[in-house]
Amino acid sequence: MSQPKNGFQVHHIEDAPEESRETLQAINQAYGFLPNLMGIVSESPAALKAYVTLNRLFKEESAFSQTEAELVLLIISAHNGCGYCVAAHSAGGERAGVDAATLEDVRQQRELSDPKLQALAAFTRKLIDARGWVEHKDVDAFLQTGYSHRHLLDLLTALAMKTISNYTNHIAETPLDEALSAKAWKEAS
Repeated sequence: MSQPKNGFQVHHIEDAPEESRETLQAINQAYGFLPNLMGIVSESPAALKAYVTLNRLFKEESAFSQTEAELVLLIISAHNGCGYCVAAHSAGGERAGVDAATLEDVRQQRELSDPKLQALAAFTRKLIDARGWVEHKDVDAFLQTGYSHRHLLDLLTALAMKTISNYTNHIAETPLDEALSAKAWKEAS
C-alpha cells in the first residue's frame, strides 16, 4: 500500500489518539475494515467525530431518499475531484441499489436521464462552484423539481461532511483501500 503524503499517517485503532479509538472501533465493526481515510482523520478526534456525526445525520435524518443521499455524496466527491471518495460512494451507491449507468454518469459528471436527479446534480455543482452564492433563480429551479428547503439545508450538511473527507484526501493523498480498488476512478476530463 502506498503511504499518505505531507507527513500524514494512516492510524490503526491501537496507535490512534486515545480519543479516536472508540470511534475507530465502531467504524471497523460497521465496515468490516478500517478505511484509510478514517485512519488519517483520526489524528484529530474532533474531525473524526464531526465526519462520523455528519455522515450519520445526513444518511439517517435528511429528507433525501437513500438513493439520492448516496448520489449527493458521489456528485460532490466527483465534482471536487476526490478519487478516494468517488470509489467509496460508488460502492455505497451500488449497495443502495443505484443502477450502474447512473453511477457511471455521475462519476463522469455527465447529464443524468432522470430529470429530478439531474436537477439535484446541477444544483449541487452550482452550489460548490458558487461557494454558496447561488442565484435566486437557481434555488427556485431546484425547489420546482420537487425538492424543499429542507433538502437544500440537508445538502449543506453533506457538503460540510464531504469538505472534511475530500480535502483530507487531497492534502494527504489517501491511498485507496483494497476493498475499494474495484471502484477506482479516473477523473472525467
